[in-house]
Amino acid sequence: MRSIAQINEKIQAQTATVLTVTELKARVRQVGIHQTAQEVDVITTGTFEPMESSGAILNLGQTDPPIKIRQCWLDQVPAYAGFGAVDLYIGASQMPDYPGAAEGGDHELSRERGGGHVIADLIAGRNVKLRAIGQGTDCYPRVTLETTISKATINQFYLFNPRNLYQNFIVGTNAGDRPLYTYLGMLQPHLGNAVYANPGALSPLLNDPELNVIGVGTRILLGGAPGYITWEGTQHFPLQKRLPNQTPIGPAATVALIGDAKQMDPKWVRGCYFKGYGASIMLGVAVPLAVLNERVVEQAAVEDTDLVAPIVDFSIPRRVRPTFGLVSYAQLKSGKLVIDGKVVRVAPLASLYRSQAMAQTLQQQIQAGTFLLSEAVAPLPNDRLFLPQDIRGGQAD
Repeated sequence: MRSIAQINEKIQAQTATVLTVTELKARVRQVGIHQTAQEVDVITTGTFEPMESSGAILNLGQTDPPIKIRQCWLDQVPAYAGFGAVDLYIGASQMPDYPGAAEGGDHELSRERGGGHVIADLIAGRNVKLRAIGQGTDCYPRVTLETTISKATINQFYLFNPRNLYQNFIVGTNAGDRPLYTYLGMLQPHLGNAVYANPGALSPLLNDPELNVIGVGTRILLGGAPGYITWEGTQHFPLQKRLPNQTPIGPAATVALIGDAKQMDPKWVRGCYFKGYGASIMLGVAVPLAVLNERVVEQAAVEDTDLVAPIVDFSIPRRVRPTFGLVSYAQLKSGKLVIDGKVVRVAPLASLYRSQAMAQTLQQQIQAGTFLLSEAVAPLPNDRLFLPQDIRGGQAD
């Protein structure tokens, strides 16, 4: 029906018709897929959820005399320094490094502050304390460095996230006798609650389940700033079992993302902490779907009633945990479900309100002509297996 170039011409002329994915689904219910595809140029999707497989790359610039950093801490959170003299990578889930940290000892910095908080502070323009130890060579004689940095005092500062935007995920429950502290938050014993992480029908990759539109090079909003899909994400598993509508029944495709953190909006980047588990980061991500043909609209019209996720029992500490079957996202979003005859309260880990707002933010930028779409330079692979890690040459617990 149309090409990316044709859509971009309309965006530049501010004549493109752009609907959020929620508006798109409503329009399909009113007039059907064919007419909607004739009317709409771009669909915007969004999510705001914890994405712990995220991190930031920083270049500090050289000191005088120069230093070759080999150990570094940002607000006492370790950063990796093994790929350049003053290049650093700080992971969102990295926790503070100080005596007694592993045992939960007291310290002037909160035990609930990790890499995600440091990244969010830098994006918000706050100062962060830096302490570094250098190797000491003829060309890099300095061996220690203590200073304060901000995004205004460093060179490159960008997020590079190995795994974001899970195409579906799980529902966490706990049939055991004690509370469990997990990456989904606290799961109360005896099926006291259930938590789901994916925003369902709002989710970017669930609205392009076969990855026909989204690919390597797709331009996105990451933290409110322009970014790109750079590669398949870690644990990318497109061979997950699927329903007839091609949506997966559990964790499936993922993507790696990159974006300029200096341009990001603190509203869309928040450090967070899960009690008994650790630090993470809440990120807002919006992905446009170019309406190149009717198939794009057909797949993006999927409703929460047509999407399912597995209910997993975290009380069994194994790689493959038992499940209580599949549940629709419509049921999850109702706030309760029934497991083994018991009514269980349900809550989302993602913010459904902010996921909608993220899609609206991208919609507004496209309508204003300030955000153009990009052609994918390569498709995301559709044949990746998910390989477990077994103990070789050692002894398993």
